[in-house]
Amino acid sequence: MIENKEFDCSRGCTVERKEDGELKCTYRSGCCKLEVFNYLKGVNQEQYDKYFEVRFKNTRKGIYINDSGQSIKTGDKVVVEAATGHDLGIVTLEGPIVAAQMAAKHINPEEFEFRKIYRKAKPLDIEKWREATAREQETMIRARQLAANLSLEMKIGDVEFQGDGTKAIFYYIANGRVDFRQLIKDFAEEFHIRVEMKQIGARQEAGLIGGLGICGRELCCSNYISSFKSISTSAARCQDLSLNPQKLAGQCGKLKCCLNYEVAAYMDAQQYIPRLHQPLEFQDGLAYLAKTDILAQTMYFTYEKGSLSMLYPLKASEVKEIMELNRKGIKPETIKPAAEAVQKDFVATEDTDDISRFDNKKAAKKKHRHNNRKRKSNE
Repeated sequence: MIENKEFDCSRGCTVERKEDGELKCTYRSGCCKLEVFNYLKGVNQEQYDKYFEVRFKNTRKGIYINDSGQSIKTGDKVVVEAATGHDLGIVTLEGPIVAAQMAAKHINPEEFEFRKIYRKAKPLDIEKWREATAREQETMIRARQLAANLSLEMKIGDVEFQGDGTKAIFYYIANGRVDFRQLIKDFAEEFHIRVEMKQIGARQEAGLIGGLGICGRELCCSNYISSFKSISTSAARCQDLSLNPQKLAGQCGKLKCCLNYEVAAYMDAQQYIPRLHQPLEFQDGLAYLAKTDILAQTMYFTYEKGSLSMLYPLKASEVKEIMELNRKGIKPETIKPAAEAVQKDFVATEDTDDISRFDNKKAAKKKHRHNNRKRKSNE
């Protein structure tokens, strides 16, 4: 029944208790953050049969080797080797696509020491795993209280328990260096587990939490971005964007990652845009640059400095020609005729201004004939 089903989107699975008391865990691929689409599904290559991608909570995942001899496939819950003890994860990739992931992470299969997959998870392993993960929320709340008691300038963003319940990873955010030696002792004494502290940035925290961006789509950091590159305001300047912090900042409070997406295209297009240090000279006055459409290579000028009421567009190539004429002391007659020719990109038809063009004329005629027949029959 759906009432007994629990959706764990941080690990990409659903968990439900059957009528006989057995705990059933089902893999849900669409629920995973940073999910990789297996475009090589069905392709078999023997040299990659023993390599599998195993994911854990949120974006933590790794490549493991299967020497157990068991047949393992995507969606299986497996017990894997950990630094101390063992962990439990879900197999998300198998086959040749794993080789592509290893190449992306610069992993050489001949030199890299892969951790092992011990076996498929048994019902007892899954029970112990769910007992450990059920402690994560209350552990995070208590961990924040202990950090506040020590007046540490840090924020505990998330907690992830290992599959055997003997270790937990505490993800924290801090602007500077934090001395948390006493905090680790307090954590070990309070929770009776081994503690690992892992610092993350604001963008990584947003990726862990997830959400929707201003574009209406899922956040890029929680959908597919795995490595975060530095973003500066120069990326917004070269795209001629307004330097408004509220519009340029994402949910993490930092500059949006998407600002870097089109920088290369804008920089290539800017090579064809001439740089103006003074207004263009015409016989009927000076034309000042008001704005520039970089990708369309169109520059808009006005005769009134600082005004955006009457704008006249010119192609970048035409601006270069006018600048060259101005250097020779030649002033073109005016900018207006050329601007009118550029703006004329829509041709009106006869029915453009007739609002009745949206009516279904056939249906109207049919209804009119029906009304006439009805009127005659009544007469």
